[in-house]
Amino acid sequence: MPEEELRALALRHGLTVSGARPSLPRYVRQLWARRHFVTAFATARLTAQYSQAKLGQLWQVMTPLLNAAVYYFIFGVLMNTRAQVPDFVPFLVTGVFIWTFTANSLMAGTRAISGNLGLVRALHFPRASLPVALALQQLQQLVFSLAALVVILLGFGITPGASWLLAVPALALQALFNTGLSLVLARVAARTPDVAQLMPFVLRTWMYASGVMFSLNHVLAGRDLPHALVLALQYNPAALYIDLMRFALVDSFTAAQLPPHVWAAAAAWALAAAVGGFIWFWQAEETYGRG
Repeated sequence: MPEEELRALALRHGLTVSGARPSLPRYVRQLWARRHFVTAFATARLTAQYSQAKLGQLWQVMTPLLNAAVYYFIFGVLMNTRAQVPDFVPFLVTGVFIWTFTANSLMAGTRAISGNLGLVRALHFPRASLPVALALQQLQQLVFSLAALVVILLGFGITPGASWLLAVPALALQALFNTGLSLVLARVAARTPDVAQLMPFVLRTWMYASGVMFSLNHVLAGRDLPHALVLALQYNPAALYIDLMRFALVDSFTAAQLPPHVWAAAAAWALAAAVGGFIWFWQAEETYGRG
């Protein structure tokens, strides 16, 4: 039987191409229908992450704390950055915890498809479930870290105030941004697995450009830099989310250090990454696991 006749016969009886990409609205509905799987998958991965370590889930808090201790010694003590920044320890720890949330989300995104090929090839489900679940796992891990962050802030004399409520929308915007970028990296790494090997170098460079260990405003004010570079640093999404959390939680980080564009720029980055990343990932839905 000719191919055209076979195709017509299949369509007449309601048969469709196996693994064909659904329409975008239908894809969104399928993903929403599997929201319980996404949540369970994220929680299971979080529980199993440190199951072989003797300290178990304590590493969720200890890892960023140890990183903060290293940065404090190098930047705060050896380079004396703490003399330029009031409340340097709360400033530093907040930056490290918030940066770690983004960095871990993106690294998880690069492994979302390539690290779960058995699941992708065995079952039919919206592939976006995997990077979304891994981004949710990092958000859950951040919740544990924030408990330690609050203790540190209180220990260094930071008093809770109404501004702390701003941490909720700031983290929501950051979570949207992280999820969108994770979807982008999941598609890229599914086709080019070597991206996962390059990401640590990219993230390390991005971290130093985001003011995690020092005041980016102080750096910009003290140097005559090209205007394009200044704009890139000022609108760097990682720096925006870090500044929003410092403004919410650290008393000495005042409105004078938070330019008026920060909230709008942070929202724009979150919306662009979440919507653009989701659509771009969906466009390659039928290719995942077939390489």
